[in-house]
This record gives sequence, structure tokens and C-alpha cells, in this order.
Amino acid sequence: MNSGHLNSGWFHDWSPYLWRISGDFGIRWYGLSYILAFILAYLLLRVLAQRGATAIPKDRISDAMMFLVGGVIVGGRMGYVLLYDPSLLIEFTSAIPFWGVLQLSNGGMSSHGGFLGVILASWWISKGFKDQNGQQTGQCPALHVMDTCALVAPLGLMLGRIANFINGELLGKVIAQPGQPAPWYAIRYPQEILERQQDLSEEQLSAVAELSSQYMLPNDQYWEEGYMRIMDLVQKGDEQLKAQLEPLISARYPTQLMQAFFDGLLVFVVVWFIARKPRRVGVVGSWMLIIYALGRIPMDYFRLPDSGISQFGGLTRGQAYSIAMLLVGVIVLLVGSRKNWPTMGGWLRPNRDESLLASEPSDAERRTESDHDNPE
Repeated sequence: MNSGHLNSGWFHDWSPYLWRISGDFGIRWYGLSYILAFILAYLLLRVLAQRGATAIPKDRISDAMMFLVGGVIVGGRMGYVLLYDPSLLIEFTSAIPFWGVLQLSNGGMSSHGGFLGVILASWWISKGFKDQNGQQTGQCPALHVMDTCALVAPLGLMLGRIANFINGELLGKVIAQPGQPAPWYAIRYPQEILERQQDLSEEQLSAVAELSSQYMLPNDQYWEEGYMRIMDLVQKGDEQLKAQLEPLISARYPTQLMQAFFDGLLVFVVVWFIARKPRRVGVVGSWMLIIYALGRIPMDYFRLPDSGISQFGGLTRGQAYSIAMLLVGVIVLLVGSRKNWPTMGGWLRPNRDESLLASEPSDAERRTESDHDNPE
């Protein structure tokens, strides 16, 4: 991505493909972000197991990852379908994969659905694993597994948002109109022409259509086909064409990168700080839900809601679902503070010999922790 004219923000000219083999077939950055996220999650889970910070057996981390990968993919996709676009349930075509729910190449993954998928996978993992003798090992409270997952999930959220940025999707609101000066942090996404066409002014739409018509082939019927060729050429490095297109594109908030920081990196730092010592089960996972929600709710004032999807009055769907996450996190913290739930985890002290399941602290210890170091 190269800088544009002075005070015009940045022009997004990245391709969604690391390697475009033919047509829409190739290696996409979005798919690579998922692969990298799963690899990092696996490595972090092994580190936690080595340091005695999780009850998941070290030799069953691969099995646990299989459940988590399935939870993220199935939960993320079904969450999008059920929470945002139920019409996909009855959408059938003659082309592979035939069913709208399975058309992942067109995008459509929900972070809130992914959370639900991970929660279900955590419950399954907490039941333990059968050893060679058919005995169950690694049983633990489901909330402890959710706490463990809360330590590895934020990096996946961060990588997913970075991939959204590379794709030029989930656009932010307009800061400056086409041709007008914009702050240095603003991004001009050529994808807005196709993704947010209903928001374009007649003047902008007419100018884009005129430029696109120059790149239409004899058999093309719509100017959008010519525009897709323009985007492809710009992403391949056509600077002259880029200079023609840039004045026709709005400048927007880089909300994908903002979410990568608030929903991903910041949450990661906070939950690892909280989990540095043993906590009552449910505490770490609850704080992840709370911090994520507190970052996501205001973010939707800068980000455009998904095109063509109805919202909940003055709230976007993302805000409504995040408020629900916030309430769940607070409720679990409040209920846990009144229950005799076990204390587990703590990654700061490596290779502890004592059991992960700590004994109940004395009244004096409780008062000391509450006074000096209790993020609950």
C-alpha cells in the first residue's frame, strides 16, 4: 500500500491474494490468517501446558485444537448465517458448493458466532480424553477450558481483522469525500465502489462508471465488470490508473486496524496479565468477554454496519451482541464470587509441582488479594 497525494490519506491497493492462480482461485490472505491463528493457538496451548497453567494434558493439545478449530469455523459461519443473514439457509444454486451456508469464498464469518463455537468446544474438551486403557483423563471444569481459550483467541481475532483490512472489507465511515483532503490515517478503499454502491453520490457513481467503461470488453454488459479489471490492474501496480482512480474514492476510518488493536492485541495483553497467577475459574474468560465488548461497542460508531442487513434500532447488530457478551461476562464474575468455584491456572510460575486445583485460600489471604491484587 503506497501513500497518495499530500493530505489525502492512504490508497488501498493490496490484493486479497498472496498468490492468485486463476480467476477467483488462489491463496488468500484471509485463509492464511486462520491458519496462522490456529498455529499460534496450538503453540500457546503447549506453552501453557508445559508451565502447568492448564489442565489440558500436553499430549492431548492436538486433540483439543481439532475441537477448537471446528468450533471457530462452524460457529463463526453459522453465527453469521443465523445472526446476520438467515436467507443463506434456503439459498441453493447449481454451482459447487450448492448451498449458501457453505459458500465461504464469498465471506461471512461472525466473531460472536466464533465465541459460541469456542464455548461449545471448551465444554467438550472439559469432559477429558480417553487414554490407551479407555480411561478418561484431563477432566476439568468447562470454565477453566474457556479461560485457557481466552488466552489464545485474541491473536486470532487480531489476525482476522488484519485480513479484513487487506481484503478491503468491513469498511469504516467516510471522513472525507472524493477529492477532498483527509487525515493521514484515513484509507481510500477502491472496494467501496462495489461494496457500498448504494452510498455513492450520483456524481461519484457517474465518474467511476465513465472510467470503468474504458476497460469493458465487447461482451460485458455492466460497467462493474470494467471496474473489477481496474481494481485488478491497480493491485498489480498500475500507478497511472491508480492516479486516475484515487480522486474518485472516499477516505474512511481504518476500522479493521482499529479493531485489530482493541479487539485483539489489547484483549490479549489484559487477559494474560490477569492470568499470570491462579484465578477462580471463569474470571479470565469473563474479562475477555468484557474487554472485547467494551472495545467493540464504541467501534461500531466508526464502522459501517453490514450492507443489506437490518439493525436493532439505534444499535447495530454487532453492538447488541456485544452488550449480551458484556452482560454474560459480568454475570459469571458476580456468580463466581459467591460460589465455591476452584482456583486454577497461573502461567507466571513455571512447572509447578503442586496440583492445578489450588486449595481454598484462608480469610486473611482473601482479604490481602482483594486489597492489593484482585482484578475481579
